[in-house]
Amino acid sequence: MNTESEPLAGFAVGVTAARRHEELATLLERRGARVVNAPAIRLIPLSDDAELLHATQECIQSPLDHVVVTTGIGFRAWLETADGWGLRDGLIERLSQVDILARGPKSRGAIRQAGLQERWSPDSESCAEVLKHLLEKDLAGARVAVQLYGEELPEFSDALRAAGAEVIEIPVYRWSRTDDSTPLRRLVGQAVAGTVDAITFTSSPAVAATLAVAAEDGLEEPLIEALRTHVVAACVGPVTAQALVERGVPTVQPERARIGALVRALVSDLPRRRSRLLEVRGIALELRGHAVVLDGQLRPIAPAPMAILRALARRPGHVVSRAELCGVLPSRLIVGGTPWSRDGRPQADEHAVEMAVARLRRGLGRSGIVETVVKRGYRLACDPRLVETARAGSGG
Repeated sequence: MNTESEPLAGFAVGVTAARRHEELATLLERRGARVVNAPAIRLIPLSDDAELLHATQECIQSPLDHVVVTTGIGFRAWLETADGWGLRDGLIERLSQVDILARGPKSRGAIRQAGLQERWSPDSESCAEVLKHLLEKDLAGARVAVQLYGEELPEFSDALRAAGAEVIEIPVYRWSRTDDSTPLRRLVGQAVAGTVDAITFTSSPAVAATLAVAAEDGLEEPLIEALRTHVVAACVGPVTAQALVERGVPTVQPERARIGALVRALVSDLPRRRSRLLEVRGIALELRGHAVVLDGQLRPIAPAPMAILRALARRPGHVVSRAELCGVLPSRLIVGGTPWSRDGRPQADEHAVEMAVARLRRGLGRSGIVETVVKRGYRLACDPRLVETARAGSGG
């Protein structure tokens, strides 16, 4: 295994995306990750929606001053739907006379593909910056069309109305929860149990749906705590991350709201947060999410043995008692097909610890790394003095 070409090898990453989830999963898998697909939402086109038809007719029948295009897929869907109603030519003609604002490059691409030209677009790809740009204008009596992207934008529209504008909202599609939430429930359970290392979110509705499913299973607070501590929340942008940030969850965000950039941000952050390098008996031992790299070879480790190894690695060279190790093997329930701990209290017995240690040794494939200290417990075969010296030298 080449850890440079597969920097996410040994890590499990949840994908909640509805659109382009296959592309995101492929990018993650190419970098070595084990992907857990759990779509949180589905996109519902509104081609027959009376509200969309009425909004389109309003745009055509009376002059517009500004049009805000928030997504490329939404703008293209609007034109395609208008074409089905025989209204595309009239809509294009109206838009050609309007100050078009594009939220980002995908919106710009869709606008130009239709033979139109945007007047302005923010570098940040932020709706907030688009709103700020509009509010700097005199909007008294202005007619502004705002293409929505799966959910209403009350703060955006209300601010325009407060400035005197007439706002026409264009609901091209809506988000809805998936018909089968079982994969998402399993992902939530895995996050709480610590068997996934990161979850990716590409829309704020996906975040909302994930939290809702967790709440239904009584796992909302455990999920939030997992995202605050041992599971990386990777969000495509600040709008997507907002609900998590408000709950005190640190998020990983790319500089640009792109799937490729999101994967690169995760590649940069996840190994740093969820891996550890030790020297055991002169051998480099790297702990990753659910695997170790030993002698340059990736070795997957099952969850229970990995929990033992992480507990030993927190105090390398020191003895960790069987009673303490019982605490990392709590009793487990099945929630959405996934084991997790109800209250985190150590209920596993010492026999379970012995079995997990035996499995760990088999998984490592090398003797002498995990030592038994008779009547006391287990230790990683490190010299604790060298470990402490290395920590002091690195400032850790």
